[in-house]
Amino acid sequence: MRRLPHPAANSAAVNLKAAVVSKLTWRLVPLLFFLYVVAYLDRINIGFAALQIQSRLRLSDASYGFAAGVFFAGYVLFQLPSNLALQRIGARRWIALLMVTWGVISSCMIFVRAPWQLYALRFMLGAAEAGFFPGIVFYLKGWFPLTSRAKTVALFSAAGPVSAVIAGPLCGTLLDLHQAGLAGWQWMFLLEGVPAVFLGIGVFLYLTDAPGEAHWLSSEERAWLLDALREKCETPQLGDRSGVFKVFTNIDIWLLVFVYFGVNFAGYGITFWLPSLIRSLSGASAIGIGLLSAIPYAAALVVMVLAGAHADRSGEHRWHIAVPALVGTLALVSAGYSSSVPTLIAAITLATVAEFSVVGPFWALSTTMEPQHAATSIALINSVGNLGGLVGSYAIGALRNSNTGFRNGIVSLGLGLGTAGCLAIFVRTRTQPLAREPQATNGVAT
Repeated sequence: MRRLPHPAANSAAVNLKAAVVSKLTWRLVPLLFFLYVVAYLDRINIGFAALQIQSRLRLSDASYGFAAGVFFAGYVLFQLPSNLALQRIGARRWIALLMVTWGVISSCMIFVRAPWQLYALRFMLGAAEAGFFPGIVFYLKGWFPLTSRAKTVALFSAAGPVSAVIAGPLCGTLLDLHQAGLAGWQWMFLLEGVPAVFLGIGVFLYLTDAPGEAHWLSSEERAWLLDALREKCETPQLGDRSGVFKVFTNIDIWLLVFVYFGVNFAGYGITFWLPSLIRSLSGASAIGIGLLSAIPYAAALVVMVLAGAHADRSGEHRWHIAVPALVGTLALVSAGYSSSVPTLIAAITLATVAEFSVVGPFWALSTTMEPQHAATSIALINSVGNLGGLVGSYAIGALRNSNTGFRNGIVSLGLGLGTAGCLAIFVRTRTQPLAREPQATNGVAT
């Protein structure tokens, strides 16, 4: 006969879990969060560099759009090789190496003298960053129990909009720095690239490879954590082609690929062109443009957390993707027809809030697809979907003309986001049981 655990045992289990998760969170998440802030900043700061570098390199709008977006070509092409290297070398060592590498590449932007050099370095930056986000997720998976992992990844992912908020004032200030024969954009790339190098070294020295080596946990806490991490799930064997076939023939996964493509198409199109959009209407200084650019992301940071929490409580994800995406479409169309800075910022803020609100529900929905082959399906969605960043950044530059300015490009971003929202409605939902965590029962059978 199955006996229920004693209430005191349940209380002890709850307290032990809370203590362990709290220690893990405070030990790991702040550093990893800061790493992502630096990574995202090095990815998007070209949007502010464009205020000076376009004239310096004589880049057309289409050429600049390609330079910003070619990052994603490297990101996509090196995603799989980087993930394989991560599993072979280990997350701590690989993340440290990646950070040092991209920090050096970002700093080398100061030597750019021709468009092809900018293209090459942006491609290399994307290749270096390709393994960072999945590497961090892989690392967190090895530390946090399943029932605490979604919240942890959400905290880590919030570094994206935080970085965008910081980027505006910081990049705007650095663009006004002209010292020692270097232009503002050169100082910006140098001073924002160097921290990644030192943080990479810090990662190697500070992070612990696995819970079994965590001497900052008590023996009881380590034992509980190692037990909690033994999740019962089927792991496909290496070389199992049936899993890959199931992923590539699943219509719902391909719908999610195109949803993510549309979200990135709009999101990075806004990110890489917002400073130029503001300058075209205002003629503001670099620091003024930076401050105005921070407004949409400050609002998005708050709303994306609330939207994700509401989606978790309701258990519904498709409409939490579709509705914000369609609202974002209307906002971007309005932005395309804006003729003043206040109306532009208001419309772009609403669009940015909508785009970031989609992220949490989207990945929650994506992880329910082919649960036995989640790594393959998520890799497919992430890699192909990120190509939207290349296409979106290029589209605005290619569609800009002397008569309508940025209007056609911004409206195209809205249509792409709206299409993503419509496609999300047709994704079939699935549910996936959570692994049960161990309980401290004080010898009582459960």
